[in-house]
Amino acid sequence: MSTLTSQNTLATSETKETVYAGLLGGLVGGVIIWIYEAIVWVGIQHLMPMAGIPRNATGLVFGKGVQESLGAMAYVVGTGIHFFFCFAWGVLFAFIWPYFRRRGYEATFVALFFAIVLWIVMHVAIAIASNDHPNYLDPFVVIGGFMSHFFYAVPLALIVKQRLR
Repeated sequence: MSTLTSQNTLATSETKETVYAGLLGGLVGGVIIWIYEAIVWVGIQHLMPMAGIPRNATGLVFGKGVQESLGAMAYVVGTGIHFFFCFAWGVLFAFIWPYFRRRGYEATFVALFFAIVLWIVMHVAIAIASNDHPNYLDPFVVIGGFMSHFFYAVPLALIVKQRLR
């Protein structure tokens, strides 16, 4: 009976550590993707003002009309959407990472493919949810989107790898 209890305790502990690693990695990745957007999308490409970054997710999910009608709440809603998905994808990566680690793959290598899958899944969902989205056939949108998701996924992977040694 005590062996079963200790195995359950170990499994619970491992699950908590996996979730924590994913949440931490997702947080760091979410902040770094915003830094990338501030430097590239705002500073270099002038695609939006700096204040547009936190509210961007609101417009992508609900449309620009809703984003504008929410006013200052669009910043809160957009930040919530952004970090909800950063955490969810982070926890998912933390749970799939051991599979790739056992097969000898490097975390950053897995992260590159994970970033591409994230961009595709997120943007298909955005295209379904709203008609107010960038032109996903524009090469600049595709390349910029992949790059931003690389800046999310690589730090995520490195943190998860380090936390789940």
